[in-house]
Amino acid sequence: MIPDRPKPGEYAPSYAPYVAAVPEGDVLAILQVQMDEVSDLFGALDETRAAFRYAPGKWTLKDLLQHLTDAERVFSYRAMRVGRGDTTPLPGYEENAYAAAAHADRRPLPDLLAEWQAIRAATLGLFRGFPEAAWGNIGNANGVPVTARSFPYFCAGHTAHHLGIIRERYLPAMK
Repeated sequence: MIPDRPKPGEYAPSYAPYVAAVPEGDVLAILQVQMDEVSDLFGALDETRAAFRYAPGKWTLKDLLQHLTDAERVFSYRAMRVGRGDTTPLPGYEENAYAAAAHADRRPLPDLLAEWQAIRAATLGLFRGFPEAAWGNIGNANGVPVTARSFPYFCAGHTAHHLGIIRERYLPAMK
């Protein structure tokens, strides 16, 4: 079952750009296509390019890939909880603290990419297994009500956002 696009009020306003970044259509198919996009992009990098920062203080491409993995884990965990009817409030997370603690630059790029691919595959498995009724479940994440149907859009929109940054800021600066 493909979830309907969430409407404003089903998620925190700060997530609106992610939801808006997802084109019309089957969001689960979009998540699958992104798996190939991310794999192709990061698979074409060597370790030197993966350690590139487009400006001082910005994440390396390895940091960014680890961030995609961490965010996807958080989104999919929240989706599972909400989709299963758990209304326990879920805390926020601090992406920069996670990035600093991850030490992505110490890991080989192929390992980081394999981890992201495994998480995306698991996320797709979770979403494909939700019964239709689960998509309308409402939970609370970071103090804001959120529906289960919002999470596939968060995953897809967040990934699209960062792919755009890579194409606009990283890749041109590496030439």
